[in-house]
Amino acid sequence: MSFYINNTNPSRPGPLMGNPMNGICEKILIETTKVFDACVSQSTETGVVLAVTDLNPASPATPLTFISAVNAPNENASVSDLVVDRLESCPNYANVSATVTIPVIVTYRDANGVLGTGRSTITVSKNVVLYVPQPSVTPINITASAVFSSEIGSYTSDNTFTVTGCLQVIMRVTAVVDVLVPSYGYPVIPPCHAGTGVNACPGLFDMPLYPTASGSVVPQRF
Repeated sequence: MSFYINNTNPSRPGPLMGNPMNGICEKILIETTKVFDACVSQSTETGVVLAVTDLNPASPATPLTFISAVNAPNENASVSDLVVDRLESCPNYANVSATVTIPVIVTYRDANGVLGTGRSTITVSKNVVLYVPQPSVTPINITASAVFSSEIGSYTSDNTFTVTGCLQVIMRVTAVVDVLVPSYGYPVIPPCHAGTGVNACPGLFDMPLYPTASGSVVPQRF
C-alpha cells in the first residue's frame, strides 16, 4: 500500500473532491523559499569554448572526439557580478544583470577509442527586468538554474572543445520566509506491506508519527 495504491483514507495527498474547505483544521506556519518573480530565456549558443578538466580516465590519448556536453546533474548554476538597478518609474521593478556560470559534463572518445568524461563551465551574461521587493530584514536572493545540451562540437587543442548547444536559463527572485497557510493536518501514512511479528521496539512503535499538542494551544492569562 502507498498514498495512492489501495488507499481510500481521506487524509492523503491527491486531487480535491467536493468542497475544498472541508477538512481544513488549522493554520500552520512553514518556512519556505518564496519565489517573487521569475523568467526563462532560451537560446542557441554557438562557438562555446569548453576547457575540460578532471578528465576520467586521466591522460587520454589525443586528439579527442567530442560526443556531448550537458549541464552537470544536481549542481546549481551560480550567480556573480550581480547588479540590481531599480526603475524610477516602477520602484518595485529592476533591471537585474548578472553573470551566470553553469557546470557542464563533457563526454568524449579518445584516439584509442576509450570513452571518457571531463568537467567544464559555461558563462553567460543575463540582463532582465524582474519584480524585486523593497529591502527588508529578510534578504532577497537572485538565483539561476540552467539546462544545457550539445551534441555538436569539435576538439580544438589542450583538452578544449568548441561546441554549439541549446541553453535554457531561469532567473528567480527569492527569499526564505515564514508563510501562514491553511492545512488539512497530518497525512495518514499507510504501511508498505501487511506484516506481523514481534514488536522489537515497543517504545518507538507506540509513539505518534508526528508531534501533537494536546488541548488548546491558546494559553491562559499568565
